[in-house]
Amino acid sequence: MKNPLKSLPLLTVALVLASCGQSTTPSTASNPGASQPISLGQMRGADLVPGKWFVELEGDPTALGAQSIGAQQAAFRSLAAQQGIKYQELASYSTLFNGFSISASDAEVNEITRVPGVLAVYPVERIDMPKVQRDLNDVLQPDMVTAVTMTGADIAQNELGLTGKGVKVAIMDTGIDLDHPAFKGRVIKGYDFVGDKFGSKDAQGVADYNPMPDENPDDCGGHGTHVAGIVGGNDPTTGFKGVAPEVSFGAYKVFGCEGSTQSDIMLQAMEMAYKDGMQVLNMSIGASFQWPEYPTAKAASRLVKKGMVVSVSAGNSGTSGQYATGAPSLGENVMAVASVDNIKMELANFTINPDGSKIGYMPATGAPDAPTGLSLPITKGPKSSPTATNDGCDPYAPNSLAGKAVLVRRGTCSFRIKALNAQKAGAKAVILYNNTAGFISPTVAPSLASDNDVVEIPVVSILASDGAKIDSLIAGGVSMTFNAGTSSFPNPTGNAISSFSSFGASPDLELKPDLAAPGGLIKSTYPLSKEATGYAVLSGTSMAAPHVAGVAALMLQAYPNIQAKDMRTRLMNTASMRWFLNGATLIKGLPTYVQLQGAGMVNVVNAYNNTVSVTPSKLSLGESDTFATRSKVLVLKNNSARREVFTAYNYPALTIGGTTLAPSPSQKYATMTINGKDADNGTVEVVVPPYGEAELNIVVTPPAGAPDRSQYGGYVYLESASGNSLNVPYSGFKGDYQSIKVLGDVQIGGKVYDFPALGDDVADELYMESDKPTTLPDYTFQKVGNYLDSPYVLAQFSHQSRRVSFELLDANGNLKDTIATYNYWGRNETNIYVDANSDAFDTFRWNGKLSNGSDAPAGQYQLRLRVLKALGDESNPAHTEVYTSQKFTVVR
Repeated sequence: MKNPLKSLPLLTVALVLASCGQSTTPSTASNPGASQPISLGQMRGADLVPGKWFVELEGDPTALGAQSIGAQQAAFRSLAAQQGIKYQELASYSTLFNGFSISASDAEVNEITRVPGVLAVYPVERIDMPKVQRDLNDVLQPDMVTAVTMTGADIAQNELGLTGKGVKVAIMDTGIDLDHPAFKGRVIKGYDFVGDKFGSKDAQGVADYNPMPDENPDDCGGHGTHVAGIVGGNDPTTGFKGVAPEVSFGAYKVFGCEGSTQSDIMLQAMEMAYKDGMQVLNMSIGASFQWPEYPTAKAASRLVKKGMVVSVSAGNSGTSGQYATGAPSLGENVMAVASVDNIKMELANFTINPDGSKIGYMPATGAPDAPTGLSLPITKGPKSSPTATNDGCDPYAPNSLAGKAVLVRRGTCSFRIKALNAQKAGAKAVILYNNTAGFISPTVAPSLASDNDVVEIPVVSILASDGAKIDSLIAGGVSMTFNAGTSSFPNPTGNAISSFSSFGASPDLELKPDLAAPGGLIKSTYPLSKEATGYAVLSGTSMAAPHVAGVAALMLQAYPNIQAKDMRTRLMNTASMRWFLNGATLIKGLPTYVQLQGAGMVNVVNAYNNTVSVTPSKLSLGESDTFATRSKVLVLKNNSARREVFTAYNYPALTIGGTTLAPSPSQKYATMTINGKDADNGTVEVVVPPYGEAELNIVVTPPAGAPDRSQYGGYVYLESASGNSLNVPYSGFKGDYQSIKVLGDVQIGGKVYDFPALGDDVADELYMESDKPTTLPDYTFQKVGNYLDSPYVLAQFSHQSRRVSFELLDANGNLKDTIATYNYWGRNETNIYVDANSDAFDTFRWNGKLSNGSDAPAGQYQLRLRVLKALGDESNPAHTEVYTSQKFTVVR
């Protein structure tokens, strides 16, 4: 069939992103109709840096001495030279990673994978500058003060005297604005690894990725300054204070003023931060849908092993379903941080009379600002009500709204149509109210150049509940007056996990994220060159991770000897669970998914006062297909002279049903015994003697009524009469994990296509898996017009894969050669191809060569993908999915 992708926009080169607003995956698809040949180095998509690779050697740098590592690396160089392998060594690593970043051709990389001592080869990823959500219409002004009250950081500062003084925190990001008064004299270390122009584009749109490092980590992007302000900004001119306002900073700039960075540069920055003696590292950056084995995740794990506390944003792929948490947050003992919405927001508002209450609103784009002091009576249309579905979509009677503000419910037609209909009937303002939870940021601007109507009256949007309230008052007479300035209002989604925050678990079923912190609607510092006030309101897990980094700094000031690996335990033990947000209502029946919040909201006061630790800090139970019950042991250790008594409970959370891409809640949950007693009724008492230990034998039975392939979880909750209650989250998978289908289909233009598929650009054909072409496609491997005439396979990865083998078969279906093998393959963000930014599939293109570098002779062949599933057993055929293409002809 004709290739349906040819009529759609071509895919561009954009990678995943950081913790803020990431919308693609480490396996973004390359363009199947690209005008340039696509190499093996681009097979996993344009998020990869063409021709750049990590080569990992077998020795663990945290276990080997410098001499041993040096000898291993020298041996690799010698063996590669003996075998005639051509490559350029770009950087060598010996502190957190044993190996190199290199530049090499695809054929040479295939040879490198077979050099003795090579553990793995990974593509170097291109990481976009973190994209954050600016506040709605830039009118929200939530103060950092409300965020710090959510975690007890205000009490830590004001009552416990903790400010982070003497603690060194590394910010690996876009740099820090060195001229901002919040950081004057406090950036004690820093380095710019790339230069301001790195990633910028010229007039032809070509990006410059030649690093020009220097000693000045001044921020021209903005993100790093905002992050640093949350950690510990301290501005005497405004009174702004972050979580730990007296920390010292290391600024490690890995981005230019725009564009992206690369994962080998991140690794360099991580090693420098360690060598500079930083005690805490914040990385509000990463790649969603990854594995813990990726080099940056491994390096982050080793940083903790070497004594540095590491806080990383869990990712902003909450709308992309399960198993979306990214690297490096997947690292062992690394703190992966989810986002919680701020409890307050500052809004423009009006007063209604005779009620006298204030109503917060969002102004509509494309309408004039509301004049301060404007007073109007409020009315509504004849068919308007809090249940109307098409309010304001039909014209009003002439002059029926003259001199009044009209209340209009959202629904059916555009906000612009509603506003123009009201204006034509004489209205002087429009009050739009939502038909669902939360605020909307409406626009009444024209979408077509031919639309010349101008909205000349103020248009504002309010909450559904406020609209219903005003509706109930109209019959008795109600008016409004627009007020000057802003006022503080409760955030309808405050204290709930942010809708953008990524789901776990990791692809190897480890519980992630670990903790949560305020990240939705956070006001913090911003470069003076980009924002005259020096402040901006941003949202993302990028804003949550630095809050936890600041909390860690406070704890290190209070307890300087706490080990990095124990920091996460202490913060997780004392966190408080968040509840499920149903619309605008927090449902306090079961906590929201453990795989979305980890242990819950970090609380520095609880962590400071706690004297009992519980290890391990979380329980990852794996798949229930292999067990009827799962047994684990928790150890409680008392570090005080006071006898501690706890009542132990099973506190189940919501179970994640549905599918990977479309999760849905289930209230079926696991049951538990603790020390042989039923833990669901609160009868289990646990006594921990002074300076002693107690052991809990936990037996978990997966939820029988939960959907198959669901993720369940909850908490071992230890309630203390002394107030120092503790919790340990647990997570498990119900059923056979390998029953999740990896290779899926793709929806293009509203139609579902049978993927994987064999592509032929020159013939403009795409052969779906079930197609049986009457004529075999042929390929010459020559440039024909804008295309390289070579075969490729498009594959949609609905789930992560442990290993993907791309193979060449001969005319009889026998294995001719293994073109490439990739370990730890990420899943796609979606299965719907919409435009150039959608990540719906991956491209595997064969360049016509065998692994020995020679050209494959003319003849008939097939391409095959062999996909070993996550945690799969390669000896079990059911754990491997296989796709074999139609036969094709190589013409020489």
